[in-house]
Amino acid sequence: MLPSRLPDIWELPPQRACTVDSTAVITTTKLETALGRLSRQAFQYERQMRDLEGKLTENLSNFRAIDSLLQEAFTVLRHNSRRADKAASSQIPEIKAELDDAMEALDALSDTLPTIRTQVADIRSVYDSGRNKAQILVADLTWLNTEFYERWRTIIFTSTSPVSWRWKTFMRFLFAVLFIMCFWISWIALMGAYRAYRHKLVWGERLMS
Repeated sequence: MLPSRLPDIWELPPQRACTVDSTAVITTTKLETALGRLSRQAFQYERQMRDLEGKLTENLSNFRAIDSLLQEAFTVLRHNSRRADKAASSQIPEIKAELDDAMEALDALSDTLPTIRTQVADIRSVYDSGRNKAQILVADLTWLNTEFYERWRTIIFTSTSPVSWRWKTFMRFLFAVLFIMCFWISWIALMGAYRAYRHKLVWGERLMS
């Protein structure tokens, strides 16, 4: 049987009372340490739960945005598919008919192409002939508007004058004759002057004699 009354701590012996106090202090310290550890873990778990909740909320919003984008893309694809089917059923026959018309036009052009090519060649030859005649006419007009001295110098000293080779030969021969005559007259005059200077004769006295 249990004793009718537990012994009071103050009634215990001094050594036994000290042992009970130290045991109570150690137990309280362990409890406080355990409670602090548990509170820190609970706070850490709570923070992790909040982070996880934020990530879940963000992922849920992203999923909703992606779902809306997929719905829009699916709607656009379905609309484009309908338009493509409609175009395939209505526009392809028209395109085929236009291609047939284009092929017929190409066949007609291939038949008329040699004739057109011949006509173009004739037109080009006529154009070249007219251009050459125009250039010759412009050159003749320019030559006729040139002064006599320039024409004479061009005929004698160049080969670009628009005259015949006979006329060039005649003009050059005439220039050579005139040049020789001028040189001969100048030579006679110089020789006469030299002789007059050498014999110390005056022109007036020479003329009187």
